[in-house]
Amino acid sequence: MARKVAIFAFNGEEMCFIHALMNALDMKDKGYDVKLIIEGSATRLVKEAEGEKKPFTALYLKVKDAGLIDCVCRACASKMESLESAKNQELPLCDEMYGHPGMARYMDDGYEIVVV
Repeated sequence: MARKVAIFAFNGEEMCFIHALMNALDMKDKGYDVKLIIEGSATRLVKEAEGEKKPFTALYLKVKDAGLIDCVCRACASKMESLESAKNQELPLCDEMYGHPGMARYMDDGYEIVVV
């Protein structure tokens, strides 16, 4: 059985987000069942990746195309003005915990939680 990891990317600082993206791809390449959850101020980067060529755009698209983005926080994306961008990119939105994705459901499914 593959090791299961849910990476919660909260930090909107580009270098932190890049590391979340790299780790998601690395874990996938190593056979892990990995999910990336984009939360907090990191949701702003969903919009920035769509419109501008940022240093992380190619990496972001690789993660997105690999299907590793499990969801984007609906409440935070709304606050960071990136909700429409997430919808345009057809990214799943999560809001089961007071408008945010809950960690408990991942833990209940056997995922280790990593917060970046």
